[in-house]
Amino acid sequence: MPKVSSITRVLEIIEKISYAPKPISPLELSQELDIPKPTIHRLIQNLVDEGFVAVDIGGGIIPGKRVRNLSVALWQQRQFFNEREVILQKLVEDIQETCGIGIPYHMNMVYTNRVTTSLPLQIYLPVGSKSPMWCTATGKLYLSQLSASSRRKMLSNLTLNKFTKNTIIDIDALNTELDHIAKTGVGVDNEEFISEMVAVSVPILDKKSRYLASLYVHAPTVRVSLDELLAHVPRLQTAAQDIQALVYELQS
Repeated sequence: MPKVSSITRVLEIIEKISYAPKPISPLELSQELDIPKPTIHRLIQNLVDEGFVAVDIGGGIIPGKRVRNLSVALWQQRQFFNEREVILQKLVEDIQETCGIGIPYHMNMVYTNRVTTSLPLQIYLPVGSKSPMWCTATGKLYLSQLSASSRRKMLSNLTLNKFTKNTIIDIDALNTELDHIAKTGVGVDNEEFISEMVAVSVPILDKKSRYLASLYVHAPTVRVSLDELLAHVPRLQTAAQDIQALVYELQS
């Protein structure tokens, strides 16, 4: 068997951690990658020191700041950004409301793409804006996709501020809402983040059906009701599949 280089081992560790659905232990990494325990601990410590991976409160290994920054940078590469914009532009022409994409980053959702409606009344949430997870259609959809333990850890680290009278800040009520979203696959914001704004979202998935991002549409309630937005879910899902096809090309 040919000798595996240290560089290959490091990249395999980063890849395994990035793909893991939950924090992974050094022992699991050692067993799955067939790397001796002393070596895996040494390599992990080097990666922690350099910011590529981090250790969570339970001792599991998770992607670090540099890996997260790299993932966002790759997602925003001009070629793929422009191809997503074309899909979003057609979606907005069909729906006649602002649509975009949000991805989880740290403890927030970040808007990476956005195409605005031509109608005069709009909500200003440009590309690069950060929004809370527990009261937005994009964020609630992301939280609903997490395992029970990961969701519990995430919610315990969030400060559930009340933005509007509709914001759900009770943990039990929020978990009930997230369970419902997990079943329907549709994130909903019923004036929970911004008063007089409603939004819905659907997931963008990778080849292994893992959550990557949320495709959303939002609108002022003076023009559109939540039920009217929900009627556009099939069209959103079609656009999400078109964006997924772009992702599959990257993963081929």
